[in-house]
Amino acid sequence: MSSSEVIAVTKAGKLEGTYDDGLYIFRGVPYAAPPVGKFRWLPPQPSEPWKGMRPAKQFGPIAPQNPMPGGIIIHEPQPQDEDCLYLNIWTKGLDDARRPVMLWIHGGAFIIGSGSEAMYTGGKLASYGDIVLVTINYRLGACGFMNLDVITGGKIPASGNEGLLDQVAAIKWVHDNISGFGGDPDNITVFGESAGGMSIGTLMSMPAAKNKFPKAILESGAANTVSNLDEAVKMSEKYLEVLGLTGSDVETLKALTTKQLMDAQQRLGDIMRETEHMVTPFQPLVDGRVIPERPIEAIRKGSAKNVTAIIGTNLEEWTLFAIMEPGFKDIGEDAMLDRLSGMLPGEPVKRLADDYRNALVKRGKSPSPADILTAIQTDIMFRMPAISLVEAQRDNGQKNYSYLFTWKSPAMGGVFGACHALEIGFVFGEQDPMLGGKGPDVDKLSRCMQDAWLAFARAGDPSCESIGKWPVYGEKRITMILDKECRVEAAPYEGERNAWAKINTVFTKPI
Repeated sequence: MSSSEVIAVTKAGKLEGTYDDGLYIFRGVPYAAPPVGKFRWLPPQPSEPWKGMRPAKQFGPIAPQNPMPGGIIIHEPQPQDEDCLYLNIWTKGLDDARRPVMLWIHGGAFIIGSGSEAMYTGGKLASYGDIVLVTINYRLGACGFMNLDVITGGKIPASGNEGLLDQVAAIKWVHDNISGFGGDPDNITVFGESAGGMSIGTLMSMPAAKNKFPKAILESGAANTVSNLDEAVKMSEKYLEVLGLTGSDVETLKALTTKQLMDAQQRLGDIMRETEHMVTPFQPLVDGRVIPERPIEAIRKGSAKNVTAIIGTNLEEWTLFAIMEPGFKDIGEDAMLDRLSGMLPGEPVKRLADDYRNALVKRGKSPSPADILTAIQTDIMFRMPAISLVEAQRDNGQKNYSYLFTWKSPAMGGVFGACHALEIGFVFGEQDPMLGGKGPDVDKLSRCMQDAWLAFARAGDPSCESIGKWPVYGEKRITMILDKECRVEAAPYEGERNAWAKINTVFTKPI
């Protein structure tokens, strides 16, 4: 097909993309103005229209980021720049077919990742499902999630939620322009994993995102991962201390190079991992404006009562992070209890540990201190917040669906189990055979998940021929188990869930 036939029209101008294997592909499409210079640390601004034809054949730069410590999560090198607010589109037709739109928000602990990673960009989901797939970049780390408003007395009015406002701007751009790419602007499903899922859970509470999307799929992320304003300001102070600056050094801050910003973020991250066992120093925060209150509380009050969602987690999320931490597998009972006391101050952590010890034995797993801590951290960060969110939506009268992904990775003798991020390759049909496995069972599970995700994007119900009837969560806590044989269970792993019923925690924990 000649390049003249791969042209889409947006409100800002014409785009020239590529055509490959039945898909029209547009890469590096700007959805907002570059957040550089006077726009650094400000909410996203509208992009300027262009004259003539703009090439959209190469991915745009990704948000500035440092490698993830530990070396387990490896992202392929890509050009980085603060000018990073780009999205990418895959579609089977530049027509008026009004295909369902699926907009992917990548994960990465709010400090790494992009919308142009190989796992998301093969186009298999768009081709197989005849949907319009969109992936986005958004500002990360110190550029996207650092509150400077308080510490600078408003001279740099950064709320610390600019990365989320980028996501809102991307969704709005898609709503305004996707009909030119064969998509239906009234049928947008946002889906994401980890920090992407946590972002969606937070968007469900934000006034700026209200009524921006009717459907959502949250993989290993809910509405719990936010800091309060005091915590965020203290983190900003620590960041400036690393730089040798104070909040009065406004012009110096504005003049910092991207490398200086990232070097300081790396040093602060190293400190926080050593002292607080945190993966990232930056995440969304309740600033009182962009995020007026804790997201889960806003959702309980009905902020997302018009959003239908699939919400789920993986059975052994934390194994991925445990492997990154030297000496974790040899942690002793006392060290485990100390770690839990730091996460749940004032709570009966020994009883919680005993409850999990018994639950692991019932599963047929080792009840070592490392295994207990891994299971508890999986649930405090991922599964219990997911249950809180799906139950908040259920109690608001919204039909929502729950899943638990239990397929185990064969890598390294099975030490990963059903770890964090393992399901992504199954959703996109791009699983790494070393991590996810290979063979007919892998293909079958991938097809079931793709069919369910696509059915949900089309009509708000993941039931389909390959996976069968997927009932709503409801009072019986109906959950789809995603494994070699997908099946429905009522209230799976209820012992672990009941253990948390006795603990007074808001499940708002730093990553």
